Amino acid sequence: MNKGVSHMSTTTLTKAMKDSGARRKRRVEPIYYLFLLPSLVLFTLAITVPAIIGIFFSFTDSIGIGDWEFNGFTNYIAIFGDPAILQSYLFTFGFSTVTVIAVNVIAFLLAVGLTSRIRMKTALRTVFVIPMVVSGIIIAYVFNFLFSNSLPSAGAAAGIPWLETSLLANPDLAWIAIVTVTAWQAVPGALLIYIAGLVSIPGDVYEAAEIDGAGKLAQLLRITAPLMAGYMVINVILGFKGFLNAYDIIVGLTNGGPGTSTRSIAMTVIAGFNGGDYAYQMANATIFFIIAILISLVQLSVTRGRSTL
Repeated sequence: MNKGVSHMSTTTLTKAMKDSGARRKRRVEPIYYLFLLPSLVLFTLAITVPAIIGIFFSFTDSIGIGDWEFNGFTNYIAIFGDPAILQSYLFTFGFSTVTVIAVNVIAFLLAVGLTSRIRMKTALRTVFVIPMVVSGIIIAYVFNFLFSNSLPSAGAAAGIPWLETSLLANPDLAWIAIVTVTAWQAVPGALLIYIAGLVSIPGDVYEAAEIDGAGKLAQLLRITAPLMAGYMVINVILGFKGFLNAYDIIVGLTNGGPGTSTRSIAMTVIAGFNGGDYAYQMANATIFFIIAILISLVQLSVTRGRSTL
């Protein structure tokens, strides 16, 4: 009896393994490749080919038109000794770090408030999301007027000397204005992700914590924050990668000034293209591309195995 059962189990297991192997070897239907083809062609023509061409010209002395010659790694060597480019990298990474922290702290606290038992929370969510749908350059020009006119007038009326002049004209404080405006526009996106995470947390968890005597602050620190870790990682990574490419808001507020104190990497590359430094700035863009790849690899290592609720 046992031999028969054992033989039957072995036969069933062997058949299951064969079926599994057959499924793995099953060919993908050609129709799926057909659906993939348009996106693949567009991606290749719009991104891959231009990137390869740009990397090629980064090893030349091309100004974008006319004749050119190979100069090897000359452009790359010069970049590491160029104070203007190094300043743009320092500003971009510093600005991105501060803005990511500000955006996530504000968005998380707002999400906690907007998912609590308050009145008109649906209407308030709509209000807080409005900045997300407004163009960055429009937002920048509006805040440019506020920082250049309204705020100095208020500072003069209140007798605050450092507010009597525009923050945008101060090389030491202009970055604060850029962080403020960028965060104002970026908070809604992070807010939506945090709200999605908070509403997915089972209410039973908080009820059990209240029974055990945990207060609201303890629940926030010991329950909400740990359960929201996955959402926090997503927001930090998306935000940091997005802020590294900052351009339109900076153009509308300071245009990289005063001087070059708030010039981002993207602004430096584009300004170089317009100024005849095509090959030089392509080398700069290539270095920035490599840095972005490294950040993406870090992202994969951080998020691997980490999931939300």
